[in-house]
This record gives sequence, structure tokens and C-alpha cells, in this order.
Amino acid sequence: MRISKFTLLAIFAVGVCWGAQGPRHKSLRAYAMGNAHVAVVDDKEALYYNYAGLSQLGKLGNYEKYPEQGYYPGNFFDMRLNIGGAGPLNEVRDVYNLANDLQDLYSDAKSDSKAGGGLVTPERAYIDSLAAHPELTKRINEYDHMLFSMIAKFDAELALHDFGGALWVDGNVAPYIDGGVIIPFIGIDTFYVDAVAQMGGAFNITNDLALGAGIKIAKRQSIDMIRVDASNFSSVNDTLNDRYDNATDDLFEWKNIGVGMDFGMLYQFAREARAGIALNNVFFTKLDGEEIIPDLTVGVDYSPRFFNRNTAYSRKMNFAVDYEDILDDNRNYKPLSHLDFGVELEQVLLAFPGYNDNLRLLKLRLSGGFHGGYPSAGFAVEALRIIQVEVSTWGEERGYYTGQDENRIYMGQVSIGF
Repeated sequence: MRISKFTLLAIFAVGVCWGAQGPRHKSLRAYAMGNAHVAVVDDKEALYYNYAGLSQLGKLGNYEKYPEQGYYPGNFFDMRLNIGGAGPLNEVRDVYNLANDLQDLYSDAKSDSKAGGGLVTPERAYIDSLAAHPELTKRINEYDHMLFSMIAKFDAELALHDFGGALWVDGNVAPYIDGGVIIPFIGIDTFYVDAVAQMGGAFNITNDLALGAGIKIAKRQSIDMIRVDASNFSSVNDTLNDRYDNATDDLFEWKNIGVGMDFGMLYQFAREARAGIALNNVFFTKLDGEEIIPDLTVGVDYSPRFFNRNTAYSRKMNFAVDYEDILDDNRNYKPLSHLDFGVELEQVLLAFPGYNDNLRLLKLRLSGGFHGGYPSAGFAVEALRIIQVEVSTWGEERGYYTGQDENRIYMGQVSIGF
């Protein structure tokens, strides 16, 4: 009966909100393995992918109470502060230099037009100057309408057996340069900041079946597209400052916030395999003036016992497949964009066996996979169970069909905690 009530609530929630995409936490561990994570969720990432996974903390690696899952490396407590970012720094520098060169060219064209008594317009003189400098045209074409995604994030997370919560901020800006019909211009296609507070828990129906649910409040601040052409590039700093002020004026005024819930289920259907389903971002109020599409994802995880060790030199391997964001009609013309799969291998390299519950000195994680048809990869190094450094890369489709236009993201993160 409990399962049927949960299902009815989920079905009702789907009908409540329909529109834009909700806040999405960027987990470097998950994205490194293709973002296939709804059935993995054996640590704090359960807060973002499937709350039912919180039931695994304190269960994995416990031979005495849960022999079916005792061969997994245990993780009884997970508390982290994370700060991370991503950005194509070299490309941004090159585009900025190109924009300065174009501005100088336009200034020269204006001077030539004035010197000629205005018989030739500045725009005409500018086009003639571009024709005389084919190297600039070639440089423009290299970056024509290429988005340069830049991301910043901060997380404060706490997860333990059957309970967890997090505060996190995710910001994204995507500038680009466009050749234009007459005059090239620089634009910003995307600028938003999501600030989210969430908490929830898990409940075991049986040893193999767990349900989870959580509540979140979120605020999204965004701005419209910005376009600055070569004729007024010198004012770009003022323009960006004005838009930034507009975007951040009420960022921390929580008058218009979105309120939503997340639901999840996790089932251990075999000794080494489990399945998960999650319905996340079920918002009952608008977010930044938009209705939100709930994110429905199903997936499986296979963790072969042969590769797992629950000793001081613990080892864990996961193979996972997800079909994500099922309810998003905007992605139906890109069928592969829903499919994620990946693999990860985690190995403790240095440890003090038997000391303080097998003190880990150095742990390494290697991951790879495919996210929406594009390859992903990453690694993480943890020292003394306190400091962790992660690096991940993945691709996202920004065109009209899978494989048309890849947005490749390279992201790093530093974490402190236990």
C-alpha cells in the first residue's frame, strides 16, 4: 500500500509543473561516469540523484547485518565542503583579443570615414577593412557562435544513514562571438545562478527495497541575452556590469522562491545489482517565473563482487546505465541525449590496516562513460580522508540532434571533509 501511495503522489506531482528545466547539481563523480548514477547513489550524491540511496550509508560493507552487501567498501558518514569551476580559459582569452582587434579595426574605419568627408559610411569602411584583413575573417569563423560555457559551484553537504541535507549554489554563463551580417558582435547566450537548500531521508521497506523523499527550496536568477557589436565594444564593461547588477540585486532576497520535492526508489534485485528510479525537481511553485519539468530517471547498477574488497585496501567497481529526463519533450528529437552509461573503479592505495577503522591515507578513483552520446571521463584523488581533488569532462548537446554540436565541459573541484 505504501508503494501505491508513493506512485500516486508521483503521478500527481508530474501534473503540477511543466515547463523549464529545474536546478541540477553538478556532481563530478557522476558526470565522470556519464551521469549514470540513479542506482549507484552510495554516498552523498544520493541527495541529488536518488534519496533512497541514503539507506546504503551504514549498510554497505556491513557483513554482520547485511551480508548481501557486505563486500562493498563501507561509507558510514559523508560530510563535505566543495568548491569548483569550469571554463575554456584559453578560448576566452583568444576571443577577447579578437574582439579588441575588431574594435581597433572599427575605430580606424570610423576615422577613415570621417577623413573622407562621410562619403563612405563607417560600416562600409569596416567591411572594406575586413576584406583587406582576411586573417581576421578566418579568426572570426573559428569562433562563430561557439558557446564558451563557464561554471562555478559551491556545496555544503551532509549525509548519513537514512538522512541528509545540502546547501549549494550553481552558476553558469555562456558567452559567444558571432560573425554577424555586417558587424561582428559578442553575446552572452546564458547567465543564471541557482541557489538551493534541500534535505530528506530514506526508509527501508525491506532489506532490499528502500524509498526516499526530500524537500527543496530554490531561487534562480537569470538575465536575457546580451549583444555587444564591434561599434560599441568599448562599452562592454559597462554593459556587463549593468546586467550583472540586475541579476544579483535580489539574489539573496528570498521573496520569490521555488518549492519542490524529490522522490526515489532503490531495489537490490540481485546480490551484485540494483535498480533505481527517481522523480526529481517536482516544483509546486514557479522558479524564476517559469514552470518546471520534473526529471524522471530510471537506471541500473552492477557492482561485481569479484572486483570489490571491503578491507583496509578497499576497492569498488560500478557499471551503470541510466535513461534520464524522460518527461522532457524538448529532448525527444535527440533520443541518445537521454541515455547515459559509465564505469568507475575506486581503489585505496595507502592505508593503516586496523587503525581507526582502517585509516585511508590515499584513494584513487578513475571513471569513464558516455553522457547523451558524448564521452565522459574523470579522476579523483583523496588524501587522509579529508582532502579530495576531482577533475571531470563531459559533453552536452546544444544543437538540434545528437551529435550535431557538442559543448565540451572540463571541470575541477576541491573538497574538504570526511
